[in-house]
Formats: sequence, C-alpha cells, structure tokens
Amino acid sequence: MGLVVERVEVLLLVAAVVSILARRLRLPYTVGLVVAGALIALLPITPVINLTKDLIFTTLLPPLIFEAAFHMSWKGLRKDLVLTLTLATLGVLISTALIAAGMHYLVGWSWAPALLLGVVLSATDPVSVIATFKEAGVKGRLQLLVEAESVLNDGTAVVLFGVAQAAILGGSFSVGAIGVSFLTTVIGGILCGAVVGGLMLALVGHTQDHLVEIAFTTVAAYGSFLLAEHFHLSGVLATLTTGILVGNIGALGTLTEQGRDAVTTFWEFSGFVANSLIFLLIGARLGHHNFSAVWTTVVVVNLLVILGRALAVYPCCALFARSRWRVPMHNQHILFWGGLRGALALALVLGLPPNMPFRETIVIVTFAVVAFSIVVQGITMTPLLRRLGIIDESPAEESQTV
Repeated sequence: MGLVVERVEVLLLVAAVVSILARRLRLPYTVGLVVAGALIALLPITPVINLTKDLIFTTLLPPLIFEAAFHMSWKGLRKDLVLTLTLATLGVLISTALIAAGMHYLVGWSWAPALLLGVVLSATDPVSVIATFKEAGVKGRLQLLVEAESVLNDGTAVVLFGVAQAAILGGSFSVGAIGVSFLTTVIGGILCGAVVGGLMLALVGHTQDHLVEIAFTTVAAYGSFLLAEHFHLSGVLATLTTGILVGNIGALGTLTEQGRDAVTTFWEFSGFVANSLIFLLIGARLGHHNFSAVWTTVVVVNLLVILGRALAVYPCCALFARSRWRVPMHNQHILFWGGLRGALALALVLGLPPNMPFRETIVIVTFAVVAFSIVVQGITMTPLLRRLGIIDESPAEESQTV
C-alpha cells in the first residue's frame, strides 16, 4: 500500500510539472502527459502503476464522468437528446461496420476479431474528449454535444463489445438478444444513477456541513457506477445520471451555497488527478509496446477510424439538417475531429481474456490508435477551433488545465 502511495505521489509531481511546461510551450496538457509517461517508461526504475481495466473503470473513470455531468445543463442536454442518441447509436454502428469491413477485406482478419476491434475503436472516449475540450475552453452547445455523445455511446459500445467477444469465443447471439441487452444496459444504468442520486439528494438535505456534502457526492459518484457494473449495466450512464441530478437539482437549494462551492472545487481537483494518472499511465504503457511489427496494420486502422468517424458524424447530422437539431457545418467538423479515443478503448481491450485469439495484436493496435488520437488530434484541436472561429485567437490560458 505504501509503495502505491509513493508512486501516485511521484506521478502527481510529474503531472504538476508537465502542466506548467505545457502552458509555457502552448502544448495540450494531455499530450504532455502521454509523452512524459512514455519517457518515464524508459527509466531504469519506473514509478508506474500498472494500467488495468479495473484501475480505469472503477477508480479513475467515475470522478471524471461525475465532474463533467455535474456541470451539464439538463435543459441543454434534453434539447439535443435526439441528436446525441442518434450519434451514439447509429453513428457507432456505422463506424463499427466500416472498420470491421476494412480489417476483413484490406488486412485479412476474420470477421470476429475485426468486429471486436471495430467496436473498441468506434466509441469516442469521454476521458479524452472532456479533457481536450475543457483545456481548449470550448463552451455551450458544442461542448455539450461532444461530451454527451462520448458518454452516451458507452452503452452501445459495451453491448456490441459483448457480442463481438462472444463471437470470437464461439458464442451465439441474435438481433433480438442484442436489442434487449442494449436497452437493459442503458435503461438499467440510468435507473441505478437515478436511485443513487435521489437518495444522495435526500440525505444531503439534512446537513449544513460542506464536508459531509462532499462525502455524499463521493459515495454517489462511485456508488452509482459500482452498483450498475455489479448488475452488468452501464456504470458510465449511471454516474452521468447521478452527476446531472446532483448538479441540476442540487443547484436549486439542496446543496448549501458553501457546499456547492466546496463540491465544485473538490471534483475539479479529483478530475485533475484522474486525468493526470490516466494519460501518464497510457504514455508509460506505450513505451513498452513494439509497434514496428504491425505498423502497416496500424496505418490502415487509423485511416479506417478517421473515415468511420466521418461517416458517423456527417450523415447522421444531415438527417437533422432541416430540423431544430441542425448542427452547423463548422461544428460538424469539430464533432468529427474531436471524436478522440482513449481510456475507454484501452479498458475494454485490457479486459479481454489472456487466451483470446488476436488479443495481443488487438491491444497493440488499440494503443497505437489511442496514441495517434491523443497526440495528433489533441495537438491540432485547438488550432482547428480557432481556424473555425469557435474560440478566439488568444490562447486559452484562462481556462482550466483539464
């Protein structure tokens, strides 16, 4: 336990130094963390914690989702819910199909692992998206669209991932079973979040102590996630629901004024810590992979992922071109290029059984795509936002780091 605490302390020190350097060099903070993690991995003694599915899912993901949801406006989310649900379902299916078909016909993979990789890389990652957009200072409807889609497509990805994993292991499934599993995962996760969030709000109304209020929100964030995952439902959607309830209903007076300020500060710090650890550990894990043997596959997959994202965004947005959900073309460009991959994809592949065929190749290719997404798309995101006039020309130095 002491060794783990020491490693976390070292990594937080590195994250703080990287934050200062990234601001001075005007580089994305997340890119700096990944590069720093890769450099740490080259040291003879590496103070690195192993990046595992459990670490990402049960420890680092809940605070990031809760902190983002806490600041989400339910009114704004409800206004664009039809659009975001379309992107999170139909968009993911289109992208998955294109990546799987490309891997089958261009690379020669069998359908089962090709489908598995397609599912893993089709869903955008809430961790990477939220960190990048907060750093760039994106606000308003565009921020809500991108962040909400990245969280909502988790339900689609988890169900399709289970189907693909069953196929590669020789299991059977039907269209009806897939539909039932999807609805159960999504609706069940939302209900878990609503129950836990409701209970938290009922309890927090009986205290005026801001420290107790922070404790209740911490229990709610992790409790909703763990409860949903225990029943094989969407923990991400559960924590999202809890965060939206606390952030919107708590603002009406359930939380005290001092409590809301304290809760906001606490979760901003928690998000900073979780983000820092995730991206440092991704970089450290990248330093241990040899991509030379699969570089041609990596190039093909990256091209397929980019094309799949384009086919997921532009046609889906075109469906709403003459409706109140219309998305301006410059915002569609950001939805396309801002669909980053990251910790969610890694958590899924790291949870694959060790004896699964193609497992090691899928893991290496996924890490390569995540690295490209974080570094290349991360570096170019802010210049693209400025070029399109979405943020002003001055550097977003007043925005938060993560």
